[in-house]
Amino acid sequence: MVRLSENRRAAIWSIALLFAGLFVWEISISAQAINTGELTEYELLTGAGTAKAGVPPPSEVAVKAWQELSNPFYDAGPNDKGIGIQIGYSIYRVLTGYFLAAIIAIPLGFLIGMSSVAYKALNPFIQVLRPISPLAWMPLALFIIQDSEASAIFVIFICSIWPMLLNTAFGVAGVREDWVNVARTHELGAFKTAFTVVLPAAAPTIVTGMRISIGIAWLVIVAAEMLVGGTGIGYYVWNEWNNLDLTSVIFSILMIGVVGMLLDAAFGLLQRRVTYIE
Repeated sequence: MVRLSENRRAAIWSIALLFAGLFVWEISISAQAINTGELTEYELLTGAGTAKAGVPPPSEVAVKAWQELSNPFYDAGPNDKGIGIQIGYSIYRVLTGYFLAAIIAIPLGFLIGMSSVAYKALNPFIQVLRPISPLAWMPLALFIIQDSEASAIFVIFICSIWPMLLNTAFGVAGVREDWVNVARTHELGAFKTAFTVVLPAAAPTIVTGMRISIGIAWLVIVAAEMLVGGTGIGYYVWNEWNNLDLTSVIFSILMIGVVGMLLDAAFGLLQRRVTYIE
């Protein structure tokens, strides 16, 4: 008897759970439609007989997904763009704010991790600013910057900077002291020590912070785009909700999850590449 590997068994269970969930969802929606029954005269007079939006079955969501994904980059005006364009705008904002945050967070994290004076001086500011919700900055950003696109990028910058900063500082501070002492014995300068000794040792922790940050950034951009409107996957969700098109809302939610999974998988691959075995 052939014994399946652990990965194959896990994949089979995942597929089985997926189909079971879709089946239950499909039949529960169908049962609701069957049990509506005949309306009384009073219900008809009060408008209960009019069509109402309801949660669609997965079959309708699948049809919607096929329609959207078959032509994802169409542009029929400001309020009618394909899902590919909407996701593209969101990814652009996320990556712009994210890499701006990385440019500041990683060098500053190195400074905090390598200098106890810098840590004690900057830690109070970090502890005050870190718990603030990124969306709380949106009104101030809109007032000062006066541009919705730049304000959304600023919010991504704010939410991305803290996990990268703290993980970088933690990773740098956790580098084994004897490795640094060897570098000093060879009379390496501070910058050369940082790049040849500290950075490779701290890389797994730094990438972990980057991985956490990209997940938070993707979460925040959806909410930010709901506030500023215009374009993006968050605006797409809100616009379809205003149109009471729940099929499109569910489809867009699934797309948000898929893109988030792909972003996390990319950083997971990077994390495995920089992880070393002692």
